[in-house]
Amino acid sequence: MIIRLKDSAKLLGIVIMCACAVLPCALFMNSNKDMTRIEHLITEPEVMVIYNATVDSSNVTAAIAGGALALMTIVMLFFYIKNYIDTHKSELGILKALGYSNFKIAKSFWVFGLSVFTGACIGFGIAFAMMPAFYKQMRSGGVLPDVPLHFNPEMVLFLIIIPTIVFALFAVIYGCFKLNQPALELIRGKNKIKIRKSMKNDTHSERHFLHDLKKSTIKSRPLLVFLIGFASFCYADTVQMSLTIRELASDMMAVMMMGIGFALGLTILFIAITAVIKGNNKTIAMMRVFGYSERECAGAILKGYRPAAAIGFIIGTAYQFGLMYMMINLFFTEEVIGHVDYGFDIPACIITLISFIIIYQIFMKVYTGKINRISLKEVMQED
Repeated sequence: MIIRLKDSAKLLGIVIMCACAVLPCALFMNSNKDMTRIEHLITEPEVMVIYNATVDSSNVTAAIAGGALALMTIVMLFFYIKNYIDTHKSELGILKALGYSNFKIAKSFWVFGLSVFTGACIGFGIAFAMMPAFYKQMRSGGVLPDVPLHFNPEMVLFLIIIPTIVFALFAVIYGCFKLNQPALELIRGKNKIKIRKSMKNDTHSERHFLHDLKKSTIKSRPLLVFLIGFASFCYADTVQMSLTIRELASDMMAVMMMGIGFALGLTILFIAITAVIKGNNKTIAMMRVFGYSERECAGAILKGYRPAAAIGFIIGTAYQFGLMYMMINLFFTEEVIGHVDYGFDIPACIITLISFIIIYQIFMKVYTGKINRISLKEVMQED
């Protein structure tokens, strides 16, 4: 089974997520590795306290950022593989009917690991380009000795080579799992959404039908509900953190966190809503044929995901506050940063919420327009 360039081009989301994960990890891990070269130069106990706090906070930041994004990248990888199998069921079923084993088909899924390699390389390259300025910002207080920048080859192993191999293995194993179904079931086609419609042709029954369609769309694709919720979670977490971290870190760190928040939130939201539209194009086309308006189609297909976005934002806000509070109390002391009365930043939350609502509504408006351009003829020709 050959995965075409067109299919691999759709993995842009994983590339962006891997780049966002590797960027902070490379900055902090390389910085800590270089700091070990100056540890023997520190003799004052007060400076050693600052040194240990800096190293500990860097390790925690790298572990939290890298670990959380790595787990989400696995989820995104599984989503892409599932989506690929769902859209190529007939081809895969024919291969199984011809005698190809699950492993023989799934082993070509290692190509999905190349997106991890690409993203990791981009993130590492950006991080290394930022390191001179990052080192300068980290040592701007003048308490710690200057740390010369070195290229540490082991970073390439831990941040590029090993993740690529691990994610390629995950892709093959998950591919085998998803292909573990009869060939005839694959050949027969796609899953269908069951919609209960009343025979009465009045306003109440129409509203009842649209409500049932909205619920069926949500229940049939729980992973998309999770992705949209996670998009708002990432946006709320990282953007609010970037607005509140300036007094504890550098402006560069705040800008980097802001960029990561926008990149993750917009990328995941784009992937999820695109998949929602593509997965329901037949339903949308049929609704258009039966005279439903663009607004009604969008309401039935897209509006059901708003609660997931709201819940994701609330959880992301709570997570950001809890994480910052924990890091300040566990890894920073008054000797390091002085007294900081950290509390919930209401203005930052309001700014983040308003900006997310605007972005979300822009997405809804754009994709509502795309719904109007879906035709039954084009959908039928895809089959």
